[in-house]
This record gives sequence, C-alpha cells and structure tokens, in this order.
Amino acid sequence: MLATDSDPIVAIATAPGRGGIGVVRVSAGRAGAAVAEALMQALTGQTLAARHASYVPFLDGNGEALDRGIALYFPAPHSYTGEHVVELQGHGGPIVLQLVLQRCIDAGRQFGLRLAEPGEFTRRAFLNDKLDLAQAEAVADLIEASTEAAVRSAGRSLEGAFSRDIHELVDDVVTLRMLVEATLDFPEEEIDFLEAADARGKLAHIRAQLDHVLSEAKQGALLREGLSVVLAGQPNVGKSSLLNALAGAELAIVTAVAGTTRDKISQTIQIEGIPLHVIDTAGLRDTEDEVEKIGIERTWNEISRADVVLHLLDARTGMTAEDDAIAARFPAGVPVVRVLNKTDLTGVASASSTLALPGGGELSEVRLSAKQGDGIGLLRAELLRIAGWQADAQSVYLARERHLIALREAGEHLAQAAAHADQNAQALDLFAEELRLAQEALNSITGEFTSDDLLGVIFSRFCIGK
Repeated sequence: MLATDSDPIVAIATAPGRGGIGVVRVSAGRAGAAVAEALMQALTGQTLAARHASYVPFLDGNGEALDRGIALYFPAPHSYTGEHVVELQGHGGPIVLQLVLQRCIDAGRQFGLRLAEPGEFTRRAFLNDKLDLAQAEAVADLIEASTEAAVRSAGRSLEGAFSRDIHELVDDVVTLRMLVEATLDFPEEEIDFLEAADARGKLAHIRAQLDHVLSEAKQGALLREGLSVVLAGQPNVGKSSLLNALAGAELAIVTAVAGTTRDKISQTIQIEGIPLHVIDTAGLRDTEDEVEKIGIERTWNEISRADVVLHLLDARTGMTAEDDAIAARFPAGVPVVRVLNKTDLTGVASASSTLALPGGGELSEVRLSAKQGDGIGLLRAELLRIAGWQADAQSVYLARERHLIALREAGEHLAQAAAHADQNAQALDLFAEELRLAQEALNSITGEFTSDDLLGVIFSRFCIGK
C-alpha cells in the first residue's frame, strides 16, 4: 500500500456536464471519523445519522447555501471504500458541483484532503478487501459496456462469479500442493504418493476446470473487446456494399467505378452482443495513383492487425491470379473467410461451406449478395463460429486480456506439473514448484499476488470519481 492510499480524498462522482443530479464523494482515509465529522459540520451544519438520507443545505465558508440536496454518511467499514464516506447529492450543474467540491477541500485541508485520482475510490475498495481485483475491474467494465450482453456479464463478474471460480481453482491447487509438500517433507514414509493420493486424478480435474474457466473468460473477452474484421479484395467486388449490408445503413459510397474507396471506413456492429469492428478498405491492385497507393498501404496495415479477414471476390469470376497474389500476403494464423459476392448476377443461391486446403487446414467460404442482402445471415453465423461464440453462453463473465494471459500461464504450469507427475520420485520437487507457479498466476487475477505497478496501470484507466 502506498502512503497516499491513506489520504482523505474527494471527487465529483458523476459524469461531466449538466444533469439533474450531481454527486460529490469523500472517503476519509486514515483520518477516519474526524474528517467525516468536520466535513458534515462545515457543509451541512450538523452531524448526519449513519446511512440516513438528510435533506440539507450545502454551506459555503460564510454559512450561506451553495445548494440544497441529500447528504449521506456511511461509517466504516460499511461503505463502498471500507472507509468513512460522505456523499453530497445536489443539482448536476458543473459550476455548483465545483463550488461544493472546493468547499470540501477547504474544510478538509487540515486533514490533507485532496482530489482523488482516476479509480482511487475503487482502489480503496480493493485495498480494504471490499472487492477483489477482478471485481474492481468489473466496475469499470460495467461503466464502459456497450452491449446488453456485456452489461450482464460485467454484472456477473462484479457479483463475484469469476472470482469464485478462480478461488475454487486456487483451493484445489493448494490442496494438491499440501499433499505433494507432505510427501517431500516425509520421504521415509513408504507410500506411493501418486497412487495413494490420486495426484494425477486431482491434477486432471484441476486442468479440466481451468479449461472451462478459460473458455468462459474467452467469451467474456469477446464481449468486452470484440473482433476487428477487415474487408479486403480487389476494387469493385462489393466491399462497401457488404459494409452497408452488415451495418444496415448506407455508410460507404457505392459506385461502379473501381477505386471509389480511397481510405478505410470503420463501423462497429453487434452480432449476438459481440462488437464487430468492421473496416472497409481500399481495393488492392497495382496503380499509379498516389492517393490510391496510400490507401492500399493502409489496407495492408489494417489486414496485419485484423482478427478476421473477409476476402471478397466477384462470384462471376471466382479466384483469379490477382486474388491468389492477395491471399498469399495475408498474415499467417489470421482466420480468412472467402466471400463470393454478387450471387444475384450468377443465379447461384447463397450458401456457406468449408473447403479443405491442399497443404492441410480449412478455409471458410460464403456465397452471398450484399446488394440484395441474401446470405448476410450466413456470414454473420460464420463470424460467430470463428469467434467461438456459443448461443447458449449465459454464464460468461467479462474478462480482460491480462486474465486470459494469467489463465494460460497457469495452464502451462499445470501441463508441466502433469509431465513431472509421470516421471520418477526425483521429479516430485519440480511437480511442487509448477503447482506453486500455477497458484501465483491464478492469484494475480484476483489481486492476491499483484505488483503495485500493475495496480497503478489498472486503476489509472478508471474514470475520476469512481
């Protein structure tokens, strides 16, 4: 804990701008009841009853009313931060809120009251064991959620669903570690540990549970981050028409003139609650036009960062030599969907299929008409399949990239532990060490093993007042 984590802090807790209600929040830090009492007397002229809404004037330094509103007092530890908290809920004008904020700072100056940093109230809640780190992050995720599915998943994380699964994993790892350590401490006991304690069975159960949690977390990460989908192909194959069809709006200019799109056009859409960041790009071809060259270069930059590439072709010609050259430049490991557009001009019905590649692997292919809207549903379904989305995934929790990294790291250590368990007794100490490292990786998710530097990065991304 940093020294500043015990300072009394204050901030406007509502969003900037004008609103019906504005909230100024104070958390008393180590000063405790003293600063809370001083602020109550200075701002309201009375001592507030705990957890009781009082309609009072908010007073300036001369005892005149700046505003009138609801004052609330939450004694520690029964508050959001776990400290003594005072909240003043008045009118949401920016000027009046600033006046009330400054009055709080003046009244609490003798106690070192200062403006809160971004996320500092939630950081206090974490440090005072009101929330673990995964729950604290869920507060920010709930505020930033852009879809109903993301809101529900963030709510589950805030309620502790993700944390409970992690704690169960940690408890199982700790139990297995205890058995291993006991065997290491008492080697004279002629007991075949791996058989008598069923270490392999326990480890297999833990790994299966970890795989399940990782699967749920991946779904949550999709809800939070979404997928970057880049439309790529030669000019005049219907990329802009497909963007408009997916978005359900005329976002891009569509003409019969090749090279109409010179720069990227981005639009975020939702499919089953998953945000898809669809990017329409300049057509890929050899050109002497300097402006178009710049657009093509930006197209390849977007392709290099894509989660999914939709390679658009004209259904009347299929793959040409130029398309083969484009496909050869796609980055390895990035899923590619071959989209044959303009089926309305071929008389062939829309369809979706999977093609076997000569060198192994598979390639998805969708035939559609962006102009007529036929087959758009098939493309949406294919994007969901690539994302790994499950239609009945109602139990997912919102997760961040650092959670996925920690879960994968724990999985790698458990895999190493399994490898050592299959060796001789001399590998038992390596088995124990891999279990310890897996436990540390899991604990980093909930903050039981987390550096102050990481905490600073996490909470600095919160909004001020939260």
